[in-house]
Amino acid sequence: MKKIAVLTSGGDAPGMNAAVRAVVRKAMYYGIEVYGVYQGYQGLINNNIKKMERGTVGDKIQRGGTFLQSARCPEFKDPEVRKQAIANLNNLGIEGLVVIGGDGSYRGAQRLNEEGIRTIGIPGTIDNDINGTDFTIGFDTALNTIVEAIDKIRDTASSHERTFIVEVMGRDAGDLALWSGLAGGAETVLCPEHRKDVKVIADKIQQGIERGKKHSIIVVAEGVMTGEECGQELKKYINVDTRISVLGHMQRGGSPSGMDRVLASRLGGYAVELLMNDETGLAVGIQNNSLSKTKFEDIFTSVHHLDEKMYELSNELSI
Repeated sequence: MKKIAVLTSGGDAPGMNAAVRAVVRKAMYYGIEVYGVYQGYQGLINNNIKKMERGTVGDKIQRGGTFLQSARCPEFKDPEVRKQAIANLNNLGIEGLVVIGGDGSYRGAQRLNEEGIRTIGIPGTIDNDINGTDFTIGFDTALNTIVEAIDKIRDTASSHERTFIVEVMGRDAGDLALWSGLAGGAETVLCPEHRKDVKVIADKIQQGIERGKKHSIIVVAEGVMTGEECGQELKKYINVDTRISVLGHMQRGGSPSGMDRVLASRLGGYAVELLMNDETGLAVGIQNNSLSKTKFEDIFTSVHHLDEKMYELSNELSI
């Protein structure tokens, strides 16, 4: 293999730049030319593809977001549109492609693989909702961002004796809510995988008040309900002074944590190794701290599961 390309797609995640850097540096170490595709699949269609040098990825490992940029590209589902993307790659003599992103990005990579472009996927999403890996790039950084916010919110919640509802990302997966709730000492965690009756939450808060508890923190994943909706539902059952904090896109930003930088570097290097060995149609991951690979079709045919033991623990510790 003489030439490969790398792109980032979907929502940005801290550590994507570190993954791109690893792909570029690892490939160049073995004499492979690397091309960066700017603006994801849209850039692949528009031929926004540029040759990269070692210096291109210098001073990038500590930066959040993705310097290759990302863009939604629903038209990539069209086979005729993909033909143009494939032609652009072929015209440059590019033999392999590394795609960094989430579920939607993997589906695009799978289609390219079926149509003759060797592809490897790297999981980059703060939601930690990709099968075939224990952790995705960006999750640890987002988790730390949320925990820092909860710590600060708790200060004012305690001072004013209020119940704060913290809305975090997680449309279909509750890992961010669960992990941050456990790390932040939240009284209640609401995850898409476990939709609690709000009356049960209200009763729990009331019991705390009766034994002298002055404040509470509720972490709710956006896939369950909004923070505002949660507050309105609570007031149907209990008279508490609530405040809502929607963390929003700040969860995506910031310099990647050390864990995310190491994970991104390991996965980026492994992706290049697989392409060099003529392996394709695979997503790389980390399982039990060992590098792993999973066929794209296996990624899509199973469902990401919440850690039930951890969820049970969060309930046990929040009495």
